[in-house]
Amino acid sequence: MIRMFLILAATFLSFQAGAQVAGLPDFTEIAEKQGVAVVNISATQVMKGRANPQLPFDEDDPAYEFFRRFIPKQIPGIPRDFENRSLGSGFIVSSDGYILTNAHVVDAADEVLVRLTDKREFKARVIGADKRTDVALLKIEASGLPAVRLGDPAKLKVGEWVVAIGSPFGFDSTVTAGIVSAKGRSLPQENFVPFIQTDVAINPGNSGGPLFNLRGEVVGINSQIYSRTGGFMGLSFAIPIDVAMDIQAQLKASGKVSRGRIGVAIQEVTKDLADSFGLGKPQGALVSSVEKGGPAEKAGVEEGDIILRFDGKAVNQSADLPRIVGGTRPGTKVVIQVWRKGSARDVPVTVGEMPDEKPARIGKRNKAVEPAAANKLGLVLSELTAEQRKELKLPGGLLVDEVRNGGTRTELRSGDVILAIIQKGVQTELKTVEQFNGLIAKSEKGAGITLLVRRGESQTYITIKGVPEK
Repeated sequence: MIRMFLILAATFLSFQAGAQVAGLPDFTEIAEKQGVAVVNISATQVMKGRANPQLPFDEDDPAYEFFRRFIPKQIPGIPRDFENRSLGSGFIVSSDGYILTNAHVVDAADEVLVRLTDKREFKARVIGADKRTDVALLKIEASGLPAVRLGDPAKLKVGEWVVAIGSPFGFDSTVTAGIVSAKGRSLPQENFVPFIQTDVAINPGNSGGPLFNLRGEVVGINSQIYSRTGGFMGLSFAIPIDVAMDIQAQLKASGKVSRGRIGVAIQEVTKDLADSFGLGKPQGALVSSVEKGGPAEKAGVEEGDIILRFDGKAVNQSADLPRIVGGTRPGTKVVIQVWRKGSARDVPVTVGEMPDEKPARIGKRNKAVEPAAANKLGLVLSELTAEQRKELKLPGGLLVDEVRNGGTRTELRSGDVILAIIQKGVQTELKTVEQFNGLIAKSEKGAGITLLVRRGESQTYITIKGVPEK
C-alpha cells in the first residue's frame, strides 16, 4: 500500500515538473535567428584637452598670475587631446545597411563603428538623431544583411514574455529575458514616448538594442533603466518600435524630425481640479497658460480649458496630449474638444511646428512694498506694481509675500503670483487684494477653491481645500 502511494506520488510530481517545464518559453530560436541582426556600436569622440590646467582663480586674482608662472603649460603624461569612447547596441532594419539605435549612443561622435556578429566592422554614417525620443538612424555600406522583423507594440500585453539582445558592458550577443511590466509609461522630461516598462535585465551597453516578443518580432528599442547604482534594478524602459520607425522614416527622408505644437502649457487634472471645473471625473489636460500669438491662442483656446480630445483622439491624461500633438504634421487643421464653463465645445486649430528647444530665461521679481495683513487663507498678498507688471508682462495679479501658518494648508509659495480664482467653474481674473478677499469670503466653510498661479516662467492651477470660516 505504501509502495503504491509512493509510486503515485512520484508519478504526480513527475507530471507536475513536466507540465511546468513545458509551460516555460524557449528563447533559443529567437537568439539563433534574430541575434544575427543585432550589432555592437562603438562611438568615439575626440575631446580637446587644455593647453594649461584649469586654475581655481579668476584672472584678476593675484594668485592666478603666481600659479600660472609655476605650473607647466603641459603636464607630462596627459595628452592635450584624448578620445572618449562609448559602447551601445543596435539592430539592422533593412538589408541595405540601415541600423536603429539610441541617439545618446552616438551623440557628438566623431566616428561610429558597427561590428556585426560575423566580426565584420564598418564605419557608419549618422543619418540623423532625435534627442526627444532618443532614436538615431545609422547607415553602413553593405548589402544582403540580415534584418529584424517588426511587431506591433499595441498588441503587447502586460505579463507577456519579452527578450533583449545586446552588448551590456561590451559582452556581445548577450540574451536576457523578462516580462512586460507596464505600457504607456511617462517619464520625467520624456513627453513624446509612451515607454514599454519591462523587468528584462538591461545594463550599460544594452542601449539601442532590440526588445523582441516571443514571435521573434522587434517591439521596442531598449533605452533607459531606473537605477540607484548604474546597474540593473528590475526597471527597464523601451521605446515602442512604431514610434521609432516613424522617427526613422523622417530622419531617412530629411535628416530631422518635424513635430506639431499648439502653444499651451498643461497639467494633470486631479479629482479636486475636476470638481473645481465642474468635470464629472479626472480626465484630459488642463491648460494652465496659452502662448501669445501661438496656434492655440489664434484658435481661441483659453486658460482653464480642459482638452478632452484632439483630432478625434481621447486625451485621458495630460501626458497623452504632447504625444498626440507631436505626432501631428505641422499645418494640419484639427478639431480640439475642450471643457469650458461646464460644457464641452469644439475648437478648430491649425497645428504649428515645434522649434528647437531653447533654455528659458527666468526673470527676477522685485520685492513688493508694505505687505498687507494675512487673509483667512493665511496669505500675505500685495498688488503688483507697474514695474512688476511690466517685467512679468502681466495685466494684473497678486504677489504672495508670505504664507503663514494661521490659515489653511496650501501649495502656494512666497514669490508666486495669483492671477485668477476659479469658483463653480467660472474663472475670475484678479486685480486687487480686496477683490480676492471678497471672493473667498463668499466661499462656503470647508469648500475648496482653485487658483491660477504664475511661478517663475510657468503657470499652474493650485487647489486649496477646506476654506476656513475666518
